[in-house]
Amino acid sequence: MSKRNIAWVLSILCLPVSALLAATGPVTVEDVAMANQTYGALQVNKSVSGKALTIAGKTYESGLGAHAVSEFPVTVPPGAVRLSGAVGVDDAAGKGNGSVKFRILSGDAVLWESPELKSGDAAVSFDIVVPSALHRKLYLQADDLGNNSYDHADWVDLKWQYGSMDKPKAGQVFEGKSFGIRPDSRDDQTTALCKALKALREAPGSTLKLAQGTYHFWYTGALRRHFHISNHDQPTWHPVGIPLVDLHDVIIDGQGSTFVFHGKMLPVLIQDSEKVILRNVSIDFERPHHSQAIITKIEPGTFEMTVDQKQYPHEIRNGWIVHKGEGWEAGDWGHGIVFDGTTREVVAETGDFGYRGKLTVLSDGHYRVEKDISKTKVKIGDRITMRHSSRPHPGICIYRAKDTVLEQVNIHQAAGMAILGQRSENIRISGGGINLAKGTDRYFTNNADATHFSNCRGAIMCENGLYEAMMDDAINVHATCLRIEETVDNRTLKARYVHGQSVGFEVVLPGESLRFIHARHLELTPPVKVKSIRRINTENVEITLESDIPAGIGKGDALEDADWFPSVVFRGNTVRNNRARGTLFTTPEPVLVENNNFDHSSGSAILLAGDSNGWYESGACADVLIRKNIFRANLTSRYQFTEGIISIYPEIPDLKEKKGYYHRNVRIEDNAFYTSDVPLVFAISTDGLAFRNNKVVYDNHYRSWKKEPFIFRHCANILIEKNEVSNSHSGPWTEKSVKREMTPEGAVVIR
Repeated sequence: MSKRNIAWVLSILCLPVSALLAATGPVTVEDVAMANQTYGALQVNKSVSGKALTIAGKTYESGLGAHAVSEFPVTVPPGAVRLSGAVGVDDAAGKGNGSVKFRILSGDAVLWESPELKSGDAAVSFDIVVPSALHRKLYLQADDLGNNSYDHADWVDLKWQYGSMDKPKAGQVFEGKSFGIRPDSRDDQTTALCKALKALREAPGSTLKLAQGTYHFWYTGALRRHFHISNHDQPTWHPVGIPLVDLHDVIIDGQGSTFVFHGKMLPVLIQDSEKVILRNVSIDFERPHHSQAIITKIEPGTFEMTVDQKQYPHEIRNGWIVHKGEGWEAGDWGHGIVFDGTTREVVAETGDFGYRGKLTVLSDGHYRVEKDISKTKVKIGDRITMRHSSRPHPGICIYRAKDTVLEQVNIHQAAGMAILGQRSENIRISGGGINLAKGTDRYFTNNADATHFSNCRGAIMCENGLYEAMMDDAINVHATCLRIEETVDNRTLKARYVHGQSVGFEVVLPGESLRFIHARHLELTPPVKVKSIRRINTENVEITLESDIPAGIGKGDALEDADWFPSVVFRGNTVRNNRARGTLFTTPEPVLVENNNFDHSSGSAILLAGDSNGWYESGACADVLIRKNIFRANLTSRYQFTEGIISIYPEIPDLKEKKGYYHRNVRIEDNAFYTSDVPLVFAISTDGLAFRNNKVVYDNHYRSWKKEPFIFRHCANILIEKNEVSNSHSGPWTEKSVKREMTPEGAVVIR
């Protein structure tokens, strides 16, 4: 019998499991590894300070020592019907210090909440009923109430109790009106929707149908959650509008409805769930997280612009614009993206456009700015997207979920990524996309990538969608790797999440496999199994392996989870009028990019990346097929890693000394390129690349880069054959059409 099963048997007898199974207590090893808190790390059978668990002078042998703000999942053992215990502020905080409120959450509701507690206050007991047999997770949360000091939060004497529970109900079709969900009302629909989610959880196989209309969700009624989201800012709280959490085999069908959100919040969270389908829904914000200006006049040294006060409320403070929203305000960054007022394309050669200067108010919402833009390609009638929000929350977050489907889901606005998946398996996005709402005067959608997947596995499929006007890529797939800070012994190391927007979520768990990356050359080692992992704090972990750390690996090198890489199908989509890149892939599993239309993506259409020195996004490609796509007017502006329409750009600090190659087996076949004179393919450290049976038609619509169509740096086994080229400025392709850098003679063949 496993240790976990022994623990459950003992729990039936109402014994404190942690006293007999000190390694995990009443939670699993995985639960502890998934804990998040703003200071230190969750401790088992001791306080966050490492001392005995002591509340109001009483010492407890078993429990969990946290620090507010914190939250961790608790796996509900099969048959558990109650969870009991007590909470309090640990005496180590000092008498009267700290202020903590404890909560226990189901997937969509607060089940229990303590009063505000301070050090010296007696422990407060709880005894909650697990709401249904279908609950597989509870979430234990400690709130610092806005003052994060001395908030040593103890959970003690935790016990599971077992008994009989009602069987799951039969699947059925629910109507939204049965739960009081009302379309076309500006009232917050959160509470009513969560009632429906409870019914869905208790009856797997069910569908919730909403009458077509507009539904409003307000940040003031959102369920506050604390966890980390990859490639985003790390706010203390994520106010969640629609928590699709701890669900199994359910469908939410909006039947063409629009969900409108108010304030800074995470609209949809799909977490710890399986087989969730969300379909026929559009997601938007009433007050978007960018603003927009119209250029009305351009003269040497100055320009004029208008910013609609009704759509984009703002005021002038200290000589510049401060944008205001529902429960928030933000200073304008002074740079953004300029869209053509007629075509909605990103204006060529503008990139990230700086527009700030001395400002004069001409009338309400109408301003003169002392900045010379007369020599740029910006013209009267163009729109400036005024950026003033970074990445607090995505539009949809998919976290620890399996078999998630988004069908005809359109996201019109999001403060961060539109769709972010992490530690999830099998995600399918069919139709819909990230696009502009019909009838709107907005020229922008979300603040970063349209879809972004970090440390996922299984299959990611994005098909038949429209992705437009984003501030970054339509899709970005990668692993997040950690930097090694110290090798403690032959099998133990300490590693760090390096980039501030990619911290805290579980990159690796016990029993999974790691690959190590030599930082200077991005060379990989064979996989090694993980025996245990211990969080030190949000940024740092200690990992113990089942075998020795590979030779030559040490401080400054990196590690990635070898078990969490997905295959990708990106097919039948339109990507247009966006900043930066069209698509980005960094995964060793097969990647298929097929039958897409890359139309005026202002940077590269496709990027194969990889690094362990900047964003720490790894996953060397081994099988990439790019076929039957249309590439039209790409590379009209310059951004990072955009050296060709198809750019293969791993960041390798010491390329000269690299022994092998990073990316392998890239086939670019049967595509059509309609382009000005810019590089078609730029590749670094790639072994095996074929560019065949493509149609290339040159034009003079944009400025020539005056560079070769193919640039290869430290590459091998390149084949360019059977391509049809029209209007080439330099005539038929020859050896002069290829620039070779650190690439041997004979490595490139042109036929």
